[in-house]
Amino acid sequence: MDAPAALDARIRAAGLEPARMPRHVAIIMDGNGRWARARERERAYGHERGADTVKLVTEESVRLGLERLTLFAFSSENWKRPQREIDALLGLLEHYLAAQLPTMQEHGVRLSTIGRLAQLPVRTRTQVEDAVAATAANRTMDLCLALSYGGRDEIVDACRAMARAIRAGELDPETIDQTTVDAHLYAPGAPDVDLLIRTAGEERVSNFLLWQAHYAEYVFADPYWPDFTVADYHAALLAYQRRERRFGKI
Repeated sequence: MDAPAALDARIRAAGLEPARMPRHVAIIMDGNGRWARARERERAYGHERGADTVKLVTEESVRLGLERLTLFAFSSENWKRPQREIDALLGLLEHYLAAQLPTMQEHGVRLSTIGRLAQLPVRTRTQVEDAVAATAANRTMDLCLALSYGGRDEIVDACRAMARAIRAGELDPETIDQTTVDAHLYAPGAPDVDLLIRTAGEERVSNFLLWQAHYAEYVFADPYWPDFTVADYHAALLAYQRRERRFGKI
């Protein structure tokens, strides 16, 4: 089989319809701490096991031909957590990038980030930037990590950028439209979110991709993130495919 036929066969084997696959899936990976607490372990243990699920879902996204996968890895609100947990999360991010870089290269995954990366510790930020640079030429799938990210922060930063352009005489405020705003977001030109998944039974978006997910389909899955399986992922994708997306039309 040629490559397109092989991809279609993999998608159909998962019980899905190739013509109805989303381009961009975003995931709020919730429940790591509660998963660990239920096992009388430290929250950091839940984050470690959650990293295994990140690998699983990323690899399955590549297999199914997704164009972009965005993972809410560290929110702007996460800075309010105890320093011990913050250090554990950032250390896990560094370990994940080092361990998974060869796999990303093998599968052609291009790493990108959104968020206020300047707030990250220098060591973490350097490792993230190095991984982004190392995978910049890859084209199979974009894996975007939202780091020190908040949806409202992103919109505020876009407004500031447009205000600076207006002050410099580079932008006429009367010409600002949705395309202009999109061009000043953290990832200009990225496709809008088609499907947003949140695990652990929570049913809110928690300041994630507020602009990009304006017409996304939402799936709230019950399993904690460390228990989220390929079958759960397929079920979320199937739920997406069963919905009629009218975008305001009849």
